[in-house]
Amino acid sequence: MITESTSNQHWFFKYKLYHIPFWCAYQYLWWVIAIGNPFKAADNILFTAMSVKFLFYVVFQVLAVCFNLYYLIPKFLEKSRFTEYVIYLLLTIMAASLLIVPGYYLAAFFAGKSLNEMYGPNGSCLYFLSTTSLPSTLASMTLAMSIKLTKNWIQTENRQRELEKEKLETELKFLKNQFNPHFLFNTINSIFFLIHKNPDMASDALARFSELLRYQLYECNDIQIPLSREIDYMKNFIELEKLRQNDNIEIGCRMNAIDSGNLGIAPFVLMIFVENAFKHVSRNSGKTNYISINLELNNTHLNFSVFNSTSPKLTSDLIQYGGIGLKNVKRRLDLIYSGQYALDIQNNDSDFEVKLSLNLSELVIPKFEEIAA
Repeated sequence: MITESTSNQHWFFKYKLYHIPFWCAYQYLWWVIAIGNPFKAADNILFTAMSVKFLFYVVFQVLAVCFNLYYLIPKFLEKSRFTEYVIYLLLTIMAASLLIVPGYYLAAFFAGKSLNEMYGPNGSCLYFLSTTSLPSTLASMTLAMSIKLTKNWIQTENRQRELEKEKLETELKFLKNQFNPHFLFNTINSIFFLIHKNPDMASDALARFSELLRYQLYECNDIQIPLSREIDYMKNFIELEKLRQNDNIEIGCRMNAIDSGNLGIAPFVLMIFVENAFKHVSRNSGKTNYISINLELNNTHLNFSVFNSTSPKLTSDLIQYGGIGLKNVKRRLDLIYSGQYALDIQNNDSDFEVKLSLNLSELVIPKFEEIAA
């Protein structure tokens, strides 16, 4: 149950209202430096007409900072549109600086003094703009960007460490789950019987089995691998599983990703769902059971779906994904493809459906000098 206090706190952070006390304290610090006395600075801000000027600084600098952090940076800087970003940033700084200047005039008006009496003989719009509001706004924007970039860097580093830890844990769980005696012995036995029945098919199955082992043990140690390699691995796995399944299980596989180019993908992200489908497919006698796997690639957008028949007693096991767990799968997707994926899982007493949509990126291939080093 969400209490009123928790709801208010969520609202407070949702709308970034915590910026206001920070910038009030920031402006107060500058007033203390300028006046040289913290008590006198507080008195000026709270009990004199100077509070109007102080309010103008806080309000318009907060608006400029938020506009930069939550609109300009995501829309332009993070998308490498540097020229547009610099132009809009300069316009934002200039606009905020100009909007602060009327605060000087209003402060003098409420104090019942002229500009010269209030600020000295140099009191003019251009003077206030060039010597106070513009430098102050520029300093505030620089500070805000420094804090934001530092925070992003720390979050990226933490996310990278979590990703590496999660990757290792997932690989260990997957290997332990995949290479169990049941899988190994059934596959080897299937190949053994094929040797006498169909030597060519047995040879092909043994080659696939060897490729599967080599891939899991040696070729998937990077954060990303070529998409084509992940697809080849899934095909080998599916072909081997066909040898082990009963005749009343229909297996359909369609992978439309001929031109995957140099796209990369995290290892086992897709494979977890395929492995789960084979593990938990229904095996009802006198009834057709099925597994359907579809993969489509449109430029860098990947659509992947896995459907399999199931039974009520398998539903609870399905949610756990054979020890890896739905929570673990989503966690890994969140770490690797934050904001770049959509996962939809539907289950009932007879069907289990997984639909995954991913935005992929080009695989970064290390330069020869980096490999040599």
